[in-house]
Parts: sequence; structure tokens; C-alpha cells
Amino acid sequence: MKVLLLTVTAGHGHTQAAKVIMECLEKNGAQCKLLDTLEYINPILGESIDKGYLYSTRYTPNVYGRLYDAVDNRDKTDGKFSIPHIMNKLLSKKLITFLADFRPDIVVCTHVFAAQIINYLQKKGTIDTKSIGIVTDFTIHPFWEDTDLDYYVTANELLTWQASKKGIDIKKILPIGIPIHPKFGTRISPSEARKALGIDDKTTVFIMSGSMGYGDLESNITDLDMVDMDFQIISVCGNNKNLKKKIDEMILRKRIYNFGFVDNIDIIMDAADCIITKPGGLTTSESLAKRIPMILINPIPGQEERNMEFLLNNGLAIMVTETYPLDEALYQLINNPWRRQFMIQMAEKYGKPNASRDLCEHILSIS
Repeated sequence: MKVLLLTVTAGHGHTQAAKVIMECLEKNGAQCKLLDTLEYINPILGESIDKGYLYSTRYTPNVYGRLYDAVDNRDKTDGKFSIPHIMNKLLSKKLITFLADFRPDIVVCTHVFAAQIINYLQKKGTIDTKSIGIVTDFTIHPFWEDTDLDYYVTANELLTWQASKKGIDIKKILPIGIPIHPKFGTRISPSEARKALGIDDKTTVFIMSGSMGYGDLESNITDLDMVDMDFQIISVCGNNKNLKKKIDEMILRKRIYNFGFVDNIDIIMDAADCIITKPGGLTTSESLAKRIPMILINPIPGQEERNMEFLLNNGLAIMVTETYPLDEALYQLINNPWRRQFMIQMAEKYGKPNASRDLCEHILSIS
């Protein structure tokens, strides 16, 4: 079986999900190709969209949020002179040659832009292949309703009604979860994890920014340091080297283990009593799989706000606000064992630790 995985590097979750799926499929004998769709078709356009996304979410998040809301609330447009239609027509030409050479049995899209292009080619009769779209957040992003793929992977079955309201046939929905690495589906005891990390075996708070070091992590750590309780902190700054340096230079009362980019987030989660994080789709899915209580901070307006709403309304997380600051949220969580246990039980109910395996099995079952 040949599988083409199409992603778009606007944020890192889409590519991360695609790589996890490809790894699983290749272990089961499938022949796979992974393309950053816009980068392949037009490198300048791909880089512009990636940088534009990173800039807007970091420096003008409210503007990004308003644009997201406007697109989400727009009237559905199917006209052949619409902007999406024209863009898909222009962008699909180079991809047609690749598809003709590789001849995939299935195309898996982890970003809606890629899904729109594939859907355009399907409607034109240019390609005859099965298609799967993966929604990498706890909401149905704008523009998915403009596609008509064979299957749609969603984060949870509770999103099925939202998808149906957007016109997606519920028979096509696979609520098997956002694909995450299988290592998040296994757990070791906190003591074992702390030993593996070489840290003290005591109450541990894990705080992390996004992959690019978003959020005011310094202020958050200062707030944690003021809490009059005995715990240690693990901080992960992602690729933001300047942020890591600043945190390394902070003078704190509490013991802090500060890291940049790491590849053992799964072990750190096992070592921690709770995680403080932005509500990104992949990170929260990993946290649910690990059954670790979440305190959510600094959501990007748009999809992350909607992720936060889903998680809060289903008892899976606590949210920090201006009137409910981080130090109070943490204090109340640590001193409320019933609440922590409830969140763990809810995560056990709604987490999808086997999402990548289940999706691979479905793909391999398609003839």
C-alpha cells in the first residue's frame, strides 16, 4: 500500500502528527511519502505562510483570533470564483505530477489547506484515491466544511455534533483521537520517572511553553516560586534559546530544572503531578493520554481558545485568568486530591493513547 501524507508547516502539530502516522504505517509495511504541501508547491509561499502564522500568533494574537472567528462564522462558499477555489486551482498543478508518479492508494491530510487541494483534485476527477483529513485540535477548524473527503479523524466523539453542524457527514467521522506518539500511551511511576531524569523524588510541577517558546514563562515561574508549598519545577522552553537563558539566570527559592528542546516529554509527564501548558491540540492530547492534570495558560485566540473550552467543559483541565492567577490555580489543585483524581479519571475516559495505532489499522484496512 502507498500512502501520501500531506501537511503544512503552520505551527508544528500538523507535521508532528503526520510523522507519527508515517512511522506507524512504515512499521506495518506501507510505502509512505511525506510532503509539506505548500513548501513543495511553492517554497516562497510555504515559508511566507509559516512565518506569517508564527508572527501573527506571537505578536498580534488578538488580530489572528478575530480573523479566525470571521472565517469560522462566514457563509459557506462553493462558487468556482471563490478565493479558495482559485487558490486550489493554482496550487494543485505541481502536485498533480507528483501524484501521477507516486500513485498513492490513500492521501492523508493533517492540515485543511492540503485537504482543500486534494478535494479540488478529487472533484475534478484528476485523482482517484481515498482521502483522510485529520483535525488536530479539539474543534473543527474553518474550511473543513468546504471539503468532501472520504474520512475525517477528530479528537473526540463529543465533536461529532459540531462536525455535523458544519455539514460533514457523520458516517465519515472517525473519532479516534489526534495521532500522538505511542510512547505517550505507556506510563511509569513518578518515582521511576524522577529517577530516570535524575531529579528529587518529590512533588513536581511541569511547565512548558509552545514549541517556539510562546507565553510569558518567566512571569509564570515567578508566580510558582511565590507559592508557599514544597515542590520542584521542571521547565521546558522549546526552541527559544533566549528564554532558556533568561530562566537559567533567574534567582528562585525553589529548585528548577530548566530545559530547551527535549525528546523525553513523556518521561517528564510521568514525573510530574500536574502540567502547566498552552492548550495546543497535540500537547493536550499527550497529557490526556498520560492522565496528568492540566492547568491551561496563554491560549492563542482561535483554535486554542476552543481547545480550552472543550477541555474545561468536560472536566479535563483548569484555566488561568486575570482573576484566577496561576499561583491560586496551582495551590487549589495540589490541595484538592479529590479534584486531581477526578481529572485523572476524566482523562482516562476521554484520552486517546492509541490514536495513531487505531488510525494506522483503519488506513491499512482500506482496500
